Amino acid sequence: MYGKARGDVQWRNASIVTLTKHKVKHQLMSQNGFSSRTSRFHNMRSIFSLFSSDLAIDLGTANTLVYASGKGIIVNEPSIIAVNKLTNEVEAVGKEAKEMLGRTPGNIVAIKPMKDGVIADFRHTEKMLNYFIQKAHNRKMLVHPRIVIGVPSEITQVEKRAVMDSAYRAKASEVHLVEQAMVAAIGAGLPITEPGGNMVVDIGGGTTDIAVISLSGIVYSRSVRVAGNQMDEAVMNYLKRKYNLLVGERTAEQIKIDIGSAFPLDKPLTMEIKGRNLIEGIPKTITIEDSEIREALSESIATIINAIRVALERTPPELSADISDRGIVLTGGGALIKNLDRRIREETGLPVSIADDPLASVVLGTGKMLSDFALLRKISIE
Repeated sequence: MYGKARGDVQWRNASIVTLTKHKVKHQLMSQNGFSSRTSRFHNMRSIFSLFSSDLAIDLGTANTLVYASGKGIIVNEPSIIAVNKLTNEVEAVGKEAKEMLGRTPGNIVAIKPMKDGVIADFRHTEKMLNYFIQKAHNRKMLVHPRIVIGVPSEITQVEKRAVMDSAYRAKASEVHLVEQAMVAAIGAGLPITEPGGNMVVDIGGGTTDIAVISLSGIVYSRSVRVAGNQMDEAVMNYLKRKYNLLVGERTAEQIKIDIGSAFPLDKPLTMEIKGRNLIEGIPKTITIEDSEIREALSESIATIINAIRVALERTPPELSADISDRGIVLTGGGALIKNLDRRIREETGLPVSIADDPLASVVLGTGKMLSDFALLRKISIE
């Protein structure tokens, strides 16, 4: 009797253990099923990324450049998107959309989704990025690249998040952010990994980034929201104030490129401008000189030079000695303003040079990160 009761207890305990084991196994299976589903999704994404080129993107206020590993720069277009307000469909992106700027009918609007180097219009930035990524691959399906994007140095957490979210929504498998001034220095060919001071001034469309770099790190960085776009506005306001002439953004930009200067030119330049007379309300043509546009740009250029001075004041003495030998390197579209290097040289007394390809310095430097993941890990700002 006692033996039978003992046997029953043992059998019951054994069945409880078996049931518990079965339950645990079932739970583990269901958990593993979920995790395997998740990992399967990530694996699918990473498999697609094998068939996609790694991309470096300079998401600029004025222009967006895309660099693909092994191919070089494959997209260089204005950061503009034209959208139909009635259907909400994208009519044009890049060069085509820029041609439409200021010339669209009521139902189409040309939008600049980037402002001051950061995303101002999240939805349209995502559409624009998607278009450029697909254009880089020449296809629309199964595109999941790894992406490295250059951003201004004084970017907030929210602005950083917006850039990353836009890239992920544009079907990126991985996104890394790097500071524009740092990658501009790499793109300009500066020896940033050495223990010596390098100073780079990146004058873009929305921001001017100034940085002092040593040993792959930023010793001092400053971002001022005065750059190409503010210069265009200054030209528009000057013509409105002095000649009562209203010109568009594209015309103002063309004036700045053709006859804009920061220091008196050896040979004076003139340009014929067409616009609308504000008093009479009819089209009018005037001829202006380079000295007038220099006056219009003087305030913006003084702000940039002041920021360079502040950077030089905050630089440690050892690095200051290096900068006095190596000088300042200018990159970005703003570096192409006539005699800007001479003006900075006059104001600071330091040697000033312009990068070989200032417009592409940021994207070329970002592109070098695609093949050097050790350096990318050091300088990325997640």
